[in-house]
Amino acid sequence: MKVLVLGATGMVGSAIVTEGRRRGQTVVTSSTRPGAADVVLDLLDTDALAQLAAGSDAVVISVPPPRDGSDHQPWIDAHRRLAERPFPARLAMVGGAGSSLVDGMPLLDSPDFPAIFRAEATSAATVLDLFRAAPEGADWVILSPPPQIGPGERTGGYRTGADDLVGPSISTEDYAVALWDELEEPQHRRTRFTVAS
Repeated sequence: MKVLVLGATGMVGSAIVTEGRRRGQTVVTSSTRPGAADVVLDLLDTDALAQLAAGSDAVVISVPPPRDGSDHQPWIDAHRRLAERPFPARLAMVGGAGSSLVDGMPLLDSPDFPAIFRAEATSAATVLDLFRAAPEGADWVILSPPPQIGPGERTGGYRTGADDLVGPSISTEDYAVALWDELEEPQHRRTRFTVAS
């Protein structure tokens, strides 16, 4: 299959690219930085993204909201446009942990949720709600990691849940395994699911 990966040079995105190529899939990388990937593409340019997606089986979005203190609204609006328009490929998005449920309550609503991550978690939860309200024909999936994700070992093993947090951590390598397993043999359509080691 052919998959376009946005945010391909980031921590999670690069692991997704590596796993896809390991499986022999055709992976087209994109970045906002010229020369850093196969194509230059900004998530905010919906029309350009749709044109590139037309030749792909799926588009993976591994682009977090800005972490420099700037406004998240353009990032949210970009996802709103993707949710509301007919799109030529399946969308698979790297979600956030904050909207995952612990005892029925979103993690980001817990009193000990780190304040430094609250804005990003809230924006990611907003995007999840946008896709949940998407028109019936939209083909999307969001995979939410646990609170701790970082480079480590590729074990090939993981646990999944629906909306509930299923563990405290996962390696970026195993997260990528879970995402590619979903891309190759879809089990979740028009929904979010969670993963952990």
